[in-house]
Amino acid sequence: LVEREGKLGLGTAYVAGFRFALKNGYDFIFEMDADFSHDPREIPNFLNAIAESDLVIGSRYIKGVNVVNWPLSRLLLSYFANRYTSIVTGMPLKDSTGGFKCFRREVLEAINLEKVHSGGYSFQIEMNFKAWKKGFRVKEIPIIFIDRAVGKSKMSQEIIREAVWMVWKLKIRSLFGWLN
Repeated sequence: LVEREGKLGLGTAYVAGFRFALKNGYDFIFEMDADFSHDPREIPNFLNAIAESDLVIGSRYIKGVNVVNWPLSRLLLSYFANRYTSIVTGMPLKDSTGGFKCFRREVLEAINLEKVHSGGYSFQIEMNFKAWKKGFRVKEIPIIFIDRAVGKSKMSQEIIREAVWMVWKLKIRSLFGWLN
């Protein structure tokens, strides 16, 4: 468990965890929601898939829509945000915003974590895009996402704005060779 003082954002929390995992020699690094929206019983499926991949993403949309307990507005926002991301970036992913993943250490070593700029949910898009653009093998596997029973979503207008612009920033940086 990596503990940090204060709320510094989702992206910085993941980066701190990635650094810990790399420093301690882990070969496979998972990220998942701690509220059990992501079922830990799926981990063996990720380990099977990572055998022939570099990044495995648990996808809510690879086989239809597999989301439980989300209001329709949240589901539509997520679904269309993923379509938008795919169209703008060209990434061949159905779920670029999901947070249930397994990385090979080589992926995280190849991405300059100092240059990861996203703080909110767009962090997932940024990490996926950078891995994909570096030529790593990205695979989606189906999962069922069950929204938390307790607590509130941190989704906000600010997070949505960040994601809308981050997609374009990534695309433009990539076109000009400025992607780190």
